[in-house]
Amino acid sequence: MKSALILLLAVLMFGSTLYGQIEIDFSDIWTAGTMGHQIFWELRLPRVILAFFTGALLAVSGMIFQALFRNPMSTPYTLGVASGATLFTAIAIILGLSLYSSLFAFLGAMVTILLLFAFTARFRSDDTASVLLVGIALSFFYSAALLSLFYLSTLQQSYEIVRFTMGSLDTVGFGDAAMIGVSALLLLGIILTYRSEFALLLTSTAYASLRGVDIRKINMILLLAVSLAVGVAVSVTGPIGFVGLITPHIIQILYARSAHRLIAPIFYYGGVFLVLCDALSRNLGTSSDIPIGVVTSFVGAPFFVYLIVRKRRG
Repeated sequence: MKSALILLLAVLMFGSTLYGQIEIDFSDIWTAGTMGHQIFWELRLPRVILAFFTGALLAVSGMIFQALFRNPMSTPYTLGVASGATLFTAIAIILGLSLYSSLFAFLGAMVTILLLFAFTARFRSDDTASVLLVGIALSFFYSAALLSLFYLSTLQQSYEIVRFTMGSLDTVGFGDAAMIGVSALLLLGIILTYRSEFALLLTSTAYASLRGVDIRKINMILLLAVSLAVGVAVSVTGPIGFVGLITPHIIQILYARSAHRLIAPIFYYGGVFLVLCDALSRNLGTSSDIPIGVVTSFVGAPFFVYLIVRKRRG
Protein backbone atom coordinates (compact mmCIF):
# COMPACT_ATOMS: atom_id res chain seq x y z
CA MET A 1 0.00 0.00 0.00
CA LYS A 2 2.66 2.51 1.02
CA SER A 3 4.94 1.39 -1.83
CA ALA A 4 2.10 2.04 -4.27
CA LEU A 5 1.57 5.49 -2.73
CA ILE A 6 5.27 6.34 -3.10
CA LEU A 7 5.20 5.24 -6.75
CA LEU A 8 1.99 7.17 -7.44
CA LEU A 9 3.43 10.35 -5.94
CA ALA A 10 6.64 9.95 -7.99
CA VAL A 11 4.52 9.69 -11.15
CA LEU A 12 2.53 12.78 -10.12
CA MET A 13 5.75 14.73 -9.56
CA PHE A 14 7.02 13.87 -13.03
CA GLY A 15 3.62 14.56 -14.54
CA SER A 16 3.59 18.03 -12.98
CA THR A 17 6.45 19.02 -15.30
CA LEU A 18 4.12 18.70 -18.30
CA TYR A 19 1.51 21.18 -17.09
CA GLY A 20 1.51 24.90 -16.50
CA GLN A 21 0.68 28.02 -18.46
CA ILE A 22 2.14 26.14 -21.46
CA GLU A 23 1.37 22.43 -21.68
CA ILE A 24 4.09 20.12 -23.03
CA ASP A 25 3.60 17.00 -25.11
CA PHE A 26 5.55 14.05 -23.76
CA SER A 27 7.11 13.45 -27.19
CA ASP A 28 8.51 17.00 -27.28
CA ILE A 29 10.69 16.31 -24.24
CA TRP A 30 13.03 14.19 -26.33
CA THR A 31 12.92 16.34 -29.48
CA ALA A 32 15.75 18.87 -29.41
CA GLY A 33 14.94 22.30 -30.75
CA THR A 34 11.27 22.28 -29.80
CA MET A 35 9.78 24.71 -27.32
CA GLY A 36 8.58 21.83 -25.18
CA HIS A 37 12.11 20.42 -24.98
CA GLN A 38 13.53 23.76 -23.91
CA ILE A 39 10.80 24.47 -21.34
CA PHE A 40 11.11 20.99 -19.84
CA TRP A 41 14.89 20.81 -19.49
CA GLU A 42 15.61 24.47 -18.66
CA LEU A 43 12.56 25.44 -16.58
CA ARG A 44 10.17 22.70 -15.48
CA LEU A 45 12.51 19.84 -14.51
CA PRO A 46 14.96 22.12 -12.60
CA ARG A 47 11.97 23.69 -10.85
CA VAL A 48 10.55 20.33 -9.77
CA ILE A 49 13.97 19.20 -8.49
CA LEU A 50 14.41 22.51 -6.65
CA ALA A 51 10.93 22.16 -5.10
CA PHE A 52 11.56 18.55 -4.07
CA PHE A 53 14.84 19.16 -2.28
CA THR A 54 13.61 22.40 -0.70
CA GLY A 55 10.53 20.63 0.66
CA ALA A 56 12.61 17.67 1.84
CA LEU A 57 15.09 19.97 3.59
CA LEU A 58 12.34 21.97 5.32
CA ALA A 59 10.44 18.85 6.38
CA VAL A 60 13.47 17.19 7.99
CA SER A 61 14.36 20.52 9.63
CA GLY A 62 10.86 20.72 11.09
CA MET A 63 11.14 17.20 12.47
CA ILE A 64 14.45 18.05 14.16
CA PHE A 65 13.09 21.27 15.69
CA GLN A 66 9.95 19.58 17.01
CA ALA A 67 12.05 16.84 18.60
CA LEU A 68 14.68 19.11 20.16
CA PHE A 69 12.22 21.68 21.48
CA ARG A 70 9.55 19.08 22.35
CA ASN A 71 7.02 21.40 20.77
CA PRO A 72 4.79 20.13 17.92
CA MET A 73 4.48 23.65 16.51
CA SER A 74 8.20 24.32 16.08
CA THR A 75 9.35 24.93 12.50
CA PRO A 76 12.64 25.70 10.72
CA TYR A 77 11.74 29.39 11.04
CA THR A 78 11.28 29.40 14.80
CA LEU A 79 14.85 30.46 15.54
CA GLY A 80 14.61 33.51 13.28
CA VAL A 81 16.93 32.18 10.56
CA ALA A 82 14.42 32.85 7.77
CA SER A 83 13.55 36.27 9.21
CA GLY A 84 17.23 37.22 9.31
CA ALA A 85 17.72 36.10 5.70
CA THR A 86 14.66 38.08 4.63
CA LEU A 87 15.84 41.23 6.41
CA PHE A 88 19.28 41.09 4.81
CA THR A 89 17.71 40.56 1.40
CA ALA A 90 15.63 43.69 1.93
CA ILE A 91 18.82 45.57 2.85
CA ALA A 92 20.42 44.41 -0.41
CA ILE A 93 17.41 45.67 -2.37
CA ILE A 94 17.43 49.04 -0.59
CA LEU A 95 21.16 49.43 -1.34
CA GLY A 96 20.60 48.65 -5.02
CA LEU A 97 22.40 45.31 -4.75
CA SER A 98 19.54 43.05 -5.85
CA LEU A 99 21.93 40.94 -7.92
CA TYR A 100 23.60 39.88 -4.66
CA SER A 101 20.36 39.27 -2.74
CA SER A 102 21.06 35.53 -2.39
CA LEU A 103 24.44 36.28 -0.81
CA PHE A 104 22.86 38.79 1.56
CA ALA A 105 20.17 36.26 2.50
CA PHE A 106 22.80 33.69 3.37
CA LEU A 107 24.72 36.27 5.40
CA GLY A 108 21.51 37.11 7.27
CA ALA A 109 21.04 33.48 8.17
CA MET A 110 24.65 33.19 9.35
CA VAL A 111 24.45 36.37 11.45
CA THR A 112 21.33 34.97 13.11
CA ILE A 113 23.11 31.71 13.89
CA LEU A 114 26.06 33.57 15.44
CA LEU A 115 23.75 35.76 17.52
CA LEU A 116 21.82 32.72 18.64
CA PHE A 117 24.94 30.91 19.80
CA ALA A 118 26.24 34.04 21.52
CA PHE A 119 22.99 34.55 23.47
CA THR A 120 22.53 30.89 24.40
CA ALA A 121 26.12 30.08 25.40
CA ARG A 122 25.21 30.47 29.09
CA PHE A 123 22.12 28.25 28.97
CA ARG A 124 22.02 24.73 30.36
CA SER A 125 22.61 21.98 27.83
CA ASP A 126 18.96 20.85 28.02
CA ASP A 127 17.44 24.34 28.11
CA THR A 128 16.00 24.30 24.59
CA ALA A 129 13.00 26.42 25.66
CA SER A 130 15.27 29.42 26.22
CA VAL A 131 16.85 28.92 22.79
CA LEU A 132 13.36 28.92 21.30
CA LEU A 133 12.45 32.15 23.10
CA VAL A 134 15.62 33.84 21.86
CA GLY A 135 14.73 32.79 18.32
CA ILE A 136 11.23 34.24 18.67
CA ALA A 137 12.66 37.49 20.05
CA LEU A 138 15.06 37.73 17.09
CA SER A 139 12.17 37.13 14.69
CA PHE A 140 10.19 40.01 16.22
CA PHE A 141 13.23 42.28 16.03
CA TYR A 142 13.82 41.39 12.37
CA SER A 143 10.15 41.98 11.57
CA ALA A 144 10.30 45.47 13.12
CA ALA A 145 13.46 46.25 11.15
CA LEU A 146 11.84 44.99 7.94
CA LEU A 147 8.83 47.26 8.47
CA SER A 148 11.21 50.19 8.89
CA LEU A 149 12.84 49.33 5.58
CA PHE A 150 9.41 49.21 3.92
CA TYR A 151 8.84 52.76 5.15
CA LEU A 152 12.18 53.94 3.71
CA SER A 153 11.96 52.10 0.39
CA THR A 154 10.61 53.22 -2.95
CA LEU A 155 7.56 51.61 -4.55
CA GLN A 156 9.73 49.39 -6.77
CA GLN A 157 11.92 48.34 -3.86
CA SER A 158 8.87 47.53 -1.75
CA TYR A 159 7.53 45.34 -4.56
CA GLU A 160 10.81 43.41 -4.78
CA ILE A 161 10.88 42.85 -1.03
CA VAL A 162 7.27 41.65 -0.96
CA ARG A 163 7.90 39.24 -3.84
CA PHE A 164 10.86 37.75 -2.00
CA THR A 165 8.93 37.31 1.25
CA MET A 166 6.24 35.35 -0.63
CA GLY A 167 8.75 32.71 -1.75
CA SER A 168 9.48 31.63 -5.30
CA LEU A 169 10.66 28.48 -7.05
CA ASP A 170 11.40 30.23 -10.34
CA THR A 171 14.72 29.00 -11.69
CA VAL A 172 16.58 28.54 -14.96
CA GLY A 173 18.93 25.60 -15.30
CA PHE A 174 20.07 23.20 -12.60
CA GLY A 175 22.43 25.46 -10.62
CA ASP A 176 20.01 26.41 -7.81
CA ALA A 177 18.53 22.90 -7.70
CA ALA A 178 22.00 21.39 -7.33
CA MET A 179 22.92 23.76 -4.48
CA ILE A 180 19.71 23.01 -2.56
CA GLY A 181 20.05 19.31 -3.33
CA VAL A 182 23.55 19.14 -1.87
CA SER A 183 22.40 21.05 1.24
CA ALA A 184 19.41 18.74 1.73
CA LEU A 185 21.48 15.57 1.32
CA LEU A 186 24.16 16.84 3.71
CA LEU A 187 21.50 17.60 6.32
CA LEU A 188 20.01 14.14 5.79
CA GLY A 189 23.46 12.59 6.19
CA ILE A 190 24.09 14.45 9.46
CA ILE A 191 20.79 13.43 11.05
CA LEU A 192 21.32 9.80 9.97
CA THR A 193 24.83 9.90 11.46
CA TYR A 194 23.40 10.92 14.84
CA ARG A 195 20.24 8.81 14.60
CA SER A 196 20.97 6.78 17.76
CA GLU A 197 21.62 9.93 19.83
CA PHE A 198 18.52 11.53 18.29
CA ALA A 199 16.44 8.52 19.34
CA LEU A 200 17.67 8.84 22.94
CA LEU A 201 16.86 12.57 22.97
CA LEU A 202 13.32 11.76 21.86
CA THR A 203 12.93 9.62 25.00
CA SER A 204 14.15 12.32 27.39
CA THR A 205 17.20 14.50 27.87
CA ALA A 206 17.80 12.95 31.30
CA TYR A 207 17.78 9.43 29.87
CA ALA A 208 20.04 10.50 26.99
CA SER A 209 22.46 12.07 29.45
CA LEU A 210 22.54 8.87 31.53
CA ARG A 211 23.38 6.92 28.36
CA GLY A 212 26.40 9.14 27.80
CA VAL A 213 25.01 11.51 25.16
CA ASP A 214 26.63 14.96 25.14
CA ILE A 215 23.33 16.84 24.93
CA ARG A 216 24.80 20.29 24.34
CA LYS A 217 27.04 18.99 21.56
CA ILE A 218 24.26 17.10 19.77
CA ASN A 219 21.82 20.02 20.11
CA MET A 220 24.33 22.47 18.73
CA ILE A 221 25.37 20.20 15.84
CA LEU A 222 21.77 19.62 14.78
CA LEU A 223 20.74 23.25 15.22
CA LEU A 224 23.75 24.49 13.29
CA ALA A 225 23.17 21.98 10.48
CA VAL A 226 19.50 22.93 10.21
CA SER A 227 20.19 26.65 10.35
CA LEU A 228 22.83 26.47 7.63
CA ALA A 229 20.61 24.34 5.39
CA VAL A 230 17.60 26.60 5.88
CA GLY A 231 19.79 29.67 5.27
CA VAL A 232 20.89 28.25 1.92
CA ALA A 233 17.28 27.40 1.02
CA VAL A 234 15.96 30.84 1.94
CA SER A 235 18.75 32.54 -0.01
CA VAL A 236 17.49 30.77 -3.16
CA THR A 237 13.72 30.44 -2.74
CA GLY A 238 12.82 33.02 -0.13
CA PRO A 239 10.91 32.01 3.02
CA ILE A 240 8.45 29.15 2.43
CA GLY A 241 6.47 28.41 5.57
CA PHE A 242 4.53 25.48 7.02
CA VAL A 243 6.30 22.66 5.12
CA GLY A 244 8.29 21.74 8.22
CA LEU A 245 5.13 21.93 10.31
CA ILE A 246 2.74 19.84 8.23
CA THR A 247 4.84 17.00 6.84
CA PRO A 248 6.35 15.51 10.04
CA HIS A 249 2.94 15.32 11.73
CA ILE A 250 1.17 13.76 8.74
CA ILE A 251 3.90 11.15 8.28
CA GLN A 252 3.93 10.23 11.96
CA ILE A 253 0.16 9.71 11.78
CA LEU A 254 0.48 7.70 8.55
CA TYR A 255 3.32 5.45 9.74
CA ALA A 256 2.69 5.53 13.53
CA ARG A 257 6.38 5.29 14.41
CA SER A 258 8.90 7.30 16.39
CA ALA A 259 10.42 10.25 14.53
CA HIS A 260 13.92 8.73 14.37
CA ARG A 261 12.49 5.85 12.29
CA LEU A 262 10.79 8.24 9.88
CA ILE A 263 13.70 10.37 8.72
CA ALA A 264 13.70 9.04 5.14
CA PRO A 265 9.87 9.09 4.73
CA ILE A 266 9.66 12.66 6.06
CA PHE A 267 12.45 13.68 3.67
CA TYR A 268 10.63 12.12 0.71
CA TYR A 269 7.10 13.28 1.50
CA GLY A 270 8.30 16.79 2.33
CA GLY A 271 9.69 17.02 -1.17
CA VAL A 272 6.51 15.61 -2.68
CA PHE A 273 4.36 18.05 -0.70
CA LEU A 274 6.18 21.11 -2.02
CA VAL A 275 6.26 19.78 -5.60
CA LEU A 276 2.49 19.28 -5.52
CA CYS A 277 1.95 22.73 -3.96
CA ASP A 278 4.09 24.18 -6.76
CA ALA A 279 2.06 22.29 -9.37
CA LEU A 280 -1.08 23.80 -7.86
CA SER A 281 0.42 27.30 -7.94
CA ARG A 282 1.18 26.91 -11.67
CA ASN A 283 -2.19 25.50 -12.70
CA LEU A 284 -4.87 27.72 -11.19
CA GLY A 285 -5.61 29.47 -14.47
CA THR A 286 -4.21 32.82 -13.31
CA SER A 287 -2.19 35.16 -15.53
CA SER A 288 0.94 34.34 -13.50
CA ASP A 289 2.03 31.70 -11.00
CA ILE A 290 0.73 32.09 -7.45
CA PRO A 291 3.72 32.57 -5.08
CA ILE A 292 4.56 29.24 -3.49
CA GLY A 293 4.62 30.76 0.00
CA VAL A 294 0.99 31.81 -0.44
CA VAL A 295 -0.07 28.28 -1.40
CA THR A 296 1.72 26.60 1.52
CA SER A 297 0.27 29.19 3.90
CA PHE A 298 -3.28 28.49 2.70
CA VAL A 299 -2.69 24.79 3.34
CA GLY A 300 -0.62 25.17 6.50
CA ALA A 301 -2.54 27.82 8.45
CA PRO A 302 -5.65 25.65 9.04
CA PHE A 303 -3.40 22.74 10.00
CA PHE A 304 -1.57 25.00 12.47
CA VAL A 305 -4.90 25.92 14.09
CA TYR A 306 -5.80 22.22 14.24
CA LEU A 307 -2.57 21.46 16.11
CA ILE A 308 -3.27 24.23 18.64
CA VAL A 309 -6.82 22.97 19.26
CA ARG A 310 -5.62 19.37 19.51
CA LYS A 311 -2.90 20.34 22.00
CA ARG A 312 -5.38 22.30 24.15
CA ARG A 313 -7.78 19.34 24.24
CA GLY A 314 -4.92 16.97 25.10
